[in-house]
Amino acid sequence: MLRGDGRNEGLVERYLERLEREIGETAERYPGPLETIYLGGGTPSALRDGELARVVSAVDSAWGFPATLETTLEADPLTFDAARLHSFKELGFSRLSIGLQSTQDHVLKRLGRQHDARDGLEAVTWALEAGFEASADLITAVPEQDTERDLRTLAKTGVPHVSVYTLTIEPFTPFARRGVKVDEERAADDYELTNAVLTEYGLERYEVSSHARPGHESRHNQVYWHGRHFLGLGPSAAGFLPRPGLPGARVTNPPIKGWLRRETPLLEPVSPADYLLERLMTGLRTVAGVDLADVHSRSGIDIEERFAGTLAPLYRHDLLEVDSGRLRATPDGLIRLDAVLREFFAFKPSHCPGSPRGDADQG
Repeated sequence: MLRGDGRNEGLVERYLERLEREIGETAERYPGPLETIYLGGGTPSALRDGELARVVSAVDSAWGFPATLETTLEADPLTFDAARLHSFKELGFSRLSIGLQSTQDHVLKRLGRQHDARDGLEAVTWALEAGFEASADLITAVPEQDTERDLRTLAKTGVPHVSVYTLTIEPFTPFARRGVKVDEERAADDYELTNAVLTEYGLERYEVSSHARPGHESRHNQVYWHGRHFLGLGPSAAGFLPRPGLPGARVTNPPIKGWLRRETPLLEPVSPADYLLERLMTGLRTVAGVDLADVHSRSGIDIEERFAGTLAPLYRHDLLEVDSGRLRATPDGLIRLDAVLREFFAFKPSHCPGSPRGDADQG
C-alpha cells in the first residue's frame, strides 16, 4: 500500500478508485461471505482514517465486513497510537499484525526501520490494551543482534502470536551491495533458540516461522499453507482461484502502474503435480502437516504411492512421519526442512512453484 510520508494525493485517490472498482468486479464473480480478510501487502495503516474507511466500505458492500472468522490489518508502529486504535476497532478490524522486527535500536537501524524500540513496544502494548488479537514479528540472524533479548522482551508484553523470520539477503538490495551475509550456523542456532524461549512463555510453534498461544493461531495464513482458494486484490497481489478440471489457477496482478491501467493479470493454471508439490512445500512447514486424503481428492495423486522411494529414507531417519492420515515433519525434520523438500522437488527439477508469502505474519 501507500505510506504516509511523501504522499502523492493524486496517486492515493487513483489507487482507492481502482481498488473500489476491482473489489466490486471481483465480488460479481466470487460472492461472499469471506471467512478471513487480511489488509496488508505493505502499510495499509498509513492510509488516513477516511481512506481506510473507503476500503472497508467497498469490501462491506461486496462481501460483508468484517469477515466471519478473522479480520486483520497490517500496521506499522509509526502509523497509529492508542487513540487511533479506536478507529481501527470501529471499522471492524479484530486483529493487528505489527511490523516490529526488533526491540533493539541498533538492530532496527541496521534493518533500515524508521521506528525505534520504544515505538515498537508501545504499539504492541497499545494494541493489547485496546483488546486486539495482536501479532508481532521479529527478524533473527542479524549481525550484532542479541536474539534472546529480542525474544524475551517481546514475549513479556503478553502478545499471543509472534512470527520470527530469518534475515534473508536479496540480490541488488542495499544489504547485498554492502556485502552483508547471513551466518547459516547462527541462523540455525537462532531457530532453535526461538522455539526454546517462546515455549517458556506459552507460545508454541505451529508453523516454521509462527508461534502462538493455543487458540491464537492465524486463521488467514492457514488458507495459504493448506492449499485453499483465496482472492488477491490490489497491485502485485496474488490469488489462488478455482479452475474447472484443475486444483486451481494462480492469478497475479501487475505492479501498480500496470494495475492502475487495468492491465490483464497473469494467469497460471496449477496442474495436479504442481499443486501436490506446493501442498508439500507449505503444509510440511506446519506442525499439522499435510492431509493425505485431502491432497488425493484435490489432485488425484496419492502422495505415499507417488513418493514411496523418497519417503522411505525420510521415515527411517526420523525426518517425516505419518500420524492420523497426515504427513508431518518431525522436530528434526522442521530444522532440516529445506533439505527434506529438495528430495520431493528432485522429481521435477525444471519447476519449483513458489509459495504465497505472508511476510511479517501475514498473519
